[in-house]
Amino acid sequence: MSDASYKLGITKTFPCNYLPEQQERLLIAVDERLHNSESYGWLMTQGFRRSGDQSYRPNCPNCNACHSIRVLTNDFVPSKSQKRSIKRNSHFIIKESAQLKNSYYPLFENYINTLHQDGSMYPASFEQFESFLSCNLTQQLFIETWLPANEDNGLTEDKLVCVAVTDVLSNGLSAVYTFYHPEFKANGLGVFSILTQLNFCQNMSLPYLYLGYQIDECQKMNYKDRYFPFERFIDGQWHINTKASVNKAKIAK
Repeated sequence: MSDASYKLGITKTFPCNYLPEQQERLLIAVDERLHNSESYGWLMTQGFRRSGDQSYRPNCPNCNACHSIRVLTNDFVPSKSQKRSIKRNSHFIIKESAQLKNSYYPLFENYINTLHQDGSMYPASFEQFESFLSCNLTQQLFIETWLPANEDNGLTEDKLVCVAVTDVLSNGLSAVYTFYHPEFKANGLGVFSILTQLNFCQNMSLPYLYLGYQIDECQKMNYKDRYFPFERFIDGQWHINTKASVNKAKIAK
């Protein structure tokens, strides 16, 4: 398969959501032959991402800051801070679901309306929740993090505190979006969810966890290169990055 074999659309340029001084443009997989699980998996290997059922890849006229990242799950070794995250959150219960539940919406709404009032999805709506997170392209996995009820926290039943929306591909998992209860922000549930997804990959014998786009110059989007080793998609090729190679590059600068 190749990009040239299929019909791809391109959007008009518009102000970038992540780098205010830049103009954004997207390449869209409009060909119906690409709207299936096998093709979606291939598109992910070509640096694409999805929103709802629409697969896209940045194709900006004057910028190449967005780099797709995937973690090599078989070789992944958690850092000291990531080990602390696992230990700090070990009291949570992890469950899974194969469908987007309506019962997730209050958590999603609270997350968007409390922590992302400056984002494009504010204010949250149920229609947006469904269109953004549901997917007909491939199998989905919803990884739930629950706080168990006990005498110390005063809960009479377990409380859902985080959902990691995850796509299942033939060669890995794709971390689509994670939302959590703002009350648990200090737990670093975004990091913990990635670590949980990596654990799912390992248990499912899947070699990659796709994390989406790393943007080094954007504080909100420059956290995905902390899971070693990983590969970064640049100029049509995947380039491996180890902790040693990244540290060496930083010293050279």
